[in-house]
Amino acid sequence: MQHRRSHPARRVPVLVAAGAVAATAALTLTALTVPRGGAGPASSDNADLTAASGALVWSDEFDGPAGAAPDPANWNHETGDHGWGNGELQNYTDSRENSALDGNGNLVITARQEADGGYTSARLTTQDKVEQAYGRFEARIRIPTGQGVWPAFWMLGDNFPETPWPDSGEIDIMENVGHEPGTVHGTVHGPGYSGANGIGASYGHPRGGAFTDDFHVYAVEWTPDSITWSVDDVPFNTLTPADLGGRTWVYDHAFFMILNVAVGGAWPGYPDETTRFPQQMVVDYVRIYDL
Repeated sequence: MQHRRSHPARRVPVLVAAGAVAATAALTLTALTVPRGGAGPASSDNADLTAASGALVWSDEFDGPAGAAPDPANWNHETGDHGWGNGELQNYTDSRENSALDGNGNLVITARQEADGGYTSARLTTQDKVEQAYGRFEARIRIPTGQGVWPAFWMLGDNFPETPWPDSGEIDIMENVGHEPGTVHGTVHGPGYSGANGIGASYGHPRGGAFTDDFHVYAVEWTPDSITWSVDDVPFNTLTPADLGGRTWVYDHAFFMILNVAVGGAWPGYPDETTRFPQQMVVDYVRIYDL
């Protein structure tokens, strides 16, 4: 995925090494008893998920009143309508119309078509607030659908933008292009393997259905020597340094997380007469576990 965009000046990052818990407000320790695939709207795909084998070191469960903003201790809003390096159409805003809690334990990111024909949406990052090297990073999400709709849960290296993309590294945990509701993608981008040359794999709905119809748990398990992608605890790809064919493995430092819904772009294409707005990405939780 080509996400090459500008960012505001960054503060000193909070680095949480694998197996460590930082005693700082920038990364809040959460109770360690929450299982993977736990609390939230019922989903038959998640009913048999096992408890976490590692300690839960951070989570946002999106508990709060309907209409509240996502916790600013965890999330930044990136804003703007400059195409984000991909020819996207949306204007990312910090309006509650585009990102808010629903009062039922979910964060809702809403892509809208406005009265003037333009599009608005939201892009949330944990940059400078929650950044970690290694672990299991997962989110339970119901994705939106439609031609030109592009939801994603992904990560960028904490040295971005001082180290420019793609040298800073990118791990796409889950992407979907809305005209393919039964397929999600997991990819990495780094020096010599970025954009259309990113390295990854796709995962098809196991029953031939649509991922848009229910919540699913999208995760990576990331160690110094490998990254494994899974959906509902079913692994579908593992990447190691040897798989890069001599190109540089840049997944040896902390990354931050991103949730967004784009509209349009070179890969998903653009909305057409079949696309219905608003479209919502509903996020039950985001969690980080030690491995």
